[in-house]
Amino acid sequence: MHNDKEYVIRLNTFDLGQLIDGLEARADAWRLTAVYLETGEAQDGFVIEECYDAEEAQRIADHYQRIIRTVVEQWEGQR
Repeated sequence: MHNDKEYVIRLNTFDLGQLIDGLEARADAWRLTAVYLETGEAQDGFVIEECYDAEEAQRIADHYQRIIRTVVEQWEGQR
């Protein structure tokens, strides 16, 4: 069950940048997991995320990308 309640969170520019960087790192981890599960190829030092299959990994990566887009759009709207 998803909760559709929205929140307003205030961060300074540095902290917002750090938040976006962290979300991008998670999106990349899931995207690379999907690639690995599809091709069997992984980058050196890459840690595979735990999931059922490449489709699930890609859905999670896409979800992170939607969060990033939402945060960046709101940030840009306040500049």
